[in-house]
Amino acid sequence: MLNLHQAEFIRSAVKTADFPADGLPQIVFAGKSNVGKSSTINKILNRRNFARVGGQPGKTIHINFFSIDKQAYFVDLPGYGYAKVSKGERDRWAALLETYFTSGLITLGIQIVDIRHKPTADDKTMTDCFLATGQPFVVLANKLDKIKKSELAGNLNTIRETLLLPEEVPVIPFSAEKGTGRDEILALIEDHVAAHSTQA
Repeated sequence: MLNLHQAEFIRSAVKTADFPADGLPQIVFAGKSNVGKSSTINKILNRRNFARVGGQPGKTIHINFFSIDKQAYFVDLPGYGYAKVSKGERDRWAALLETYFTSGLITLGIQIVDIRHKPTADDKTMTDCFLATGQPFVVLANKLDKIKKSELAGNLNTIRETLLLPEEVPVIPFSAEKGTGRDEILALIEDHVAAHSTQA
């Protein structure tokens, strides 16, 4: 079991040499700038302000690495799809992310989407990046508390169809506000960390 209280910020990576390469599993979180990525990480860790919740979308412009119980890393990728970022900045992010995605360091990908809306072209691009790694991957459909129960099945279906998800990729309804889905994603993370240490 991971001791979630033993969580600390390690570093922000701006180049390949900054990526931790100590063989510990890396659990990677990605999502659009306003999808509640920091709030999701905070909820999973049960820490209020651990991953900074930006008042302004697009604040995370590096790849941020957090050590969890010295057994794994939570990796917070820059939020994507924020229009006010310059093209040069976007290109720099894209190059950094491409390097990271082809580094072989990713153990489990977690993409956060908004359960209320059909995923965007940017969401689809990110899904494709995760699928290309060949590593396990899960989609968290955040903001569950903002929809009616009657909308749930249809919205999850739209997400699965739009992102062209293989059957084995779970889509987990999640609420960073209420904590719904937290146990399920935490169990998945624990399983992958445990499996990784068995292989190591």
